[in-house]
Amino acid sequence: MIPSSYPPKEEIARLTARMLLEIGAVNFNTDEPYTLASGLPSPSYIDCRKLISFPRIRATLMDFLTVTVMRNAGFEAFDNIAGGETAGIPFAALVAERMALPMTYVRKKPKGYGRNARIEGAMTEGQRVLLVEDLTTDGGSKLSFVDAIRETGATCGHTAVIFYYGIFPETEKTLGDHGVALHYLCTWWDVLAEAKSQGAFDAQTLAGVESFLTDPRAWQEAHRR
Repeated sequence: MIPSSYPPKEEIARLTARMLLEIGAVNFNTDEPYTLASGLPSPSYIDCRKLISFPRIRATLMDFLTVTVMRNAGFEAFDNIAGGETAGIPFAALVAERMALPMTYVRKKPKGYGRNARIEGAMTEGQRVLLVEDLTTDGGSKLSFVDAIRETGATCGHTAVIFYYGIFPETEKTLGDHGVALHYLCTWWDVLAEAKSQGAFDAQTLAGVESFLTDPRAWQEAHRR
């Protein structure tokens, strides 16, 4: 069912941050930084996969993501909703259900047998595809999914995520240069503001995380192991 209410962007960001904190998806640790997929250290880590286990929050955020995409891209802008393997698959299915559209998913690489396909489900030439993922950091991983979609003859000019790091200035340019617009619900800055408001972490930890968000590359260089 397509949501009929449209909260302002700022309220969506605040509520999304609040929900991520409520379910423990937000992790801050300045003493023992996390290691990101890139191999670089970070005092913050987010686990959007936890959302699938919380039905009320999951449903609300999928409503938010659906209305955000429709408001930004158009109400009749898409013919197919594709999820990126693996974290994007459940969220793509939920958005597709709300928009009453077909759902597909994109493998990270061909499965190596059978049809050796990267696209699972029915995607046809000329379809306008929305790529749905849980989050994006620098946007790089999205490009492979977008290219796989375009190889079918479909188009993909938009990607939607629940969480966008919002601290690497090259992200939206990387996607934009590839002809892809990014839609998201909240960033690390929104989460930090809500964490401060709630007193969710001690002041020293929050200050350390803010230092990272202000200049992540310098922070990572200083904390290399």
